[in-house]
Amino acid sequence: MVEVRRKRGGEDEGILGEYSPVRLFAQTLSLPYPFYSNVHELAANNDALIICCALTDQTHHMINKEVLSAMGREGVIVNVGRGAIVDVKELVRFLVHGEIGGAGLDVFENEPHVPKELVASDNVALSPHKAVHTTESFQSSNEFILANLEAFFSNKPYSTH
Repeated sequence: MVEVRRKRGGEDEGILGEYSPVRLFAQTLSLPYPFYSNVHELAANNDALIICCALTDQTHHMINKEVLSAMGREGVIVNVGRGAIVDVKELVRFLVHGEIGGAGLDVFENEPHVPKELVASDNVALSPHKAVHTTESFQSSNEFILANLEAFFSNKPYSTH
C-alpha cells in the first residue's frame, strides 16, 4: 500500500492507493511525497484522505474508528475506491456527532442502499459510482481507442496505457 500526501489550497490531502498507479499519479504531478507506513499515520498528517484502492481482505474497513479519530473534526474522507473500505457505521457515527468534517462518497458498502443519515447530512456529497465520468476521462478514453485503432490498421503494437 502506498500513501501519497500533497498540499493543495493550504490543506493537506492524502491519497491511499495501491503501488504503481498512485506512484505514477504522484510522479505525473511532479510531487515530492512522503511515504507513510500505515493509514493511521497518513490520516493523522492530512486534512483529507482520497481512497482509490481495491477491496481486499487487508483493505476491508481499513477506514475505521481509529483512522477517523486520527482525521479529527476537520478531516474529510473521499471514497472513489470500493464502499467496504470505509466502515460506514463508524463514518455515520462520526458525522452525526461532528467528529469528522465531511465525506465525499462515490461508492457505498451496501450499494445501492445508502444509510439515510448520509443522505440527510449537509456535509456529505454523494454520487452514484460515476466519479470516472468526466470530460477529461472521456477525452482520454477516446484518444486511447483512436490510437489503438490506428495501431491496428497500421500493423503496429497496441498501447496498454
